[in-house]
Amino acid sequence: MTVYEKYVATKTITLELDAYNRLRTAKRSPRESFSEVVRRLAIPRDAVTGRQLLSMCRTSGAQLTEEDCRAIDRLNTEDKPPAIP
Repeated sequence: MTVYEKYVATKTITLELDAYNRLRTAKRSPRESFSEVVRRLAIPRDAVTGRQLLSMCRTSGAQLTEEDCRAIDRLNTEDKPPAIP
C-alpha cells in the first residue's frame, strides 16, 4: 500500500493590525482561509511596475493623464513614514 501526502507551499507574511482586521472581515465564513480571500481580491494582473513605467517614459515620454498626476500628488502628500516603536 502506497500513501501519498500532499504538501502545500506556504509563506509567512506580516500585516499591520488594521490590514489583518480588513482581511479577517472579508472572510465569507469562519472556514474560509485567508488564501481564499486573497484569491477573490480584484488585483489587476497587468499592473505596471515602477521599472516598466520608467522604461516607458524614457522611450515614449510620459503617458500619464492629468487625473493620474493629481492622484499621484495626493498619494505623495498622504504618504507618511511608518511609526517605529
